[in-house]
Amino acid sequence: MTVASAGAVTVTLILVSAFLALMLNLNETANKIESDVEVKVLIETNANDKEIESLGESIKVIEEVDYIVFKSKDEELNSLADSMGEYGEVYRTVGDDDNPLHHAYIVKGKTPTDTEMIATEIETMDHVEQVNYGKEYVDGLFTFNKYARNVGLALIIGLVLTAIFLISNTIRITIIARSTEIGIMKLVGATNGFIRWPFFIEGLLLGVLGSVLPIIGILLGYNYLDQNIQSAKLQYDFVELLPFNPFAWQLSAIVLIIGSFIGIWGSVMSVRKFLKV
Repeated sequence: MTVASAGAVTVTLILVSAFLALMLNLNETANKIESDVEVKVLIETNANDKEIESLGESIKVIEEVDYIVFKSKDEELNSLADSMGEYGEVYRTVGDDDNPLHHAYIVKGKTPTDTEMIATEIETMDHVEQVNYGKEYVDGLFTFNKYARNVGLALIIGLVLTAIFLISNTIRITIIARSTEIGIMKLVGATNGFIRWPFFIEGLLLGVLGSVLPIIGILLGYNYLDQNIQSAKLQYDFVELLPFNPFAWQLSAIVLIIGSFIGIWGSVMSVRKFLKV
C-alpha cells in the first residue's frame, strides 16, 4: 500500500507539473505577444517641424503612455526596404521629395490594455493623419488571452484538487489497514498526537518520495526543450520558453511542496476518523 500511495503521488504530480509548465509558458508567450502591441501615429505631410514636435509633447503627457519614439519618413522607407529583403533595394533609390511615406511616432502603453484608449485620444489631436494599432487583431488577442488564462487557471486548480482527492483516498486505504492498531493504541491510553505524528511523517515521506520522479522529469525534459527550442525560433519568432534557470528549479520546488502537502493532508485527514474510539 505504501508503494501504491507513492505511485499515485508520482503519476499525479507528473501530470500536474507537465500541465503547469505548459500553462506558464503559454502565459509567457501571450505576455510577449501583448508587449509587442504598439500604436503607430502617422503625421500629416504638411506639418512642419514645430508642429511635429508639439504633437510629440502632447502624446507624452498622456498618463498611460510608457514611451514614444519618432521615426522620419526616411527611416520608415528603410524599414520597409529591410522587411522586403532583396526586393526592397529598389525603395532605397527613392529620393526625399518622392518619398510617399509619413513621419510617424511609435507609441507604447504602460500596459497592453491601454493601447485602444491611447489610440483614441491621439486621434483627436492636431496634425494626425492616421492612427494604426490593428484594432480587430488586438481586441481579439486580448480577449483570447484573457479566456485562455482563466481556463488554464481553472484547469490547474481542478487538476490539483483531483490529485488531492485521488491521493488522499489511496493513503486512506493504508490507514484503514492499520485501523485495528490505532484502536488498540487509543484503548491503552495513547494520545491523539502520539498516534497522529507517525502518520504525519509517513505522509510527508510519501509526498517527497512521490515528487522525486516528477522533479527529475522536469529538470531533464525542460533542459532538453530549452536547448532545442532555438530551431523552432528560427521559424516562429514568438516561440520562447521561460529560462531553465530559475524556472525549472522553481517549478521543482512547487511540485515538492504540493507533493508534501498532499501526503501530509491525506494522512492526517484519513487518520482522524479512527481516533474516535
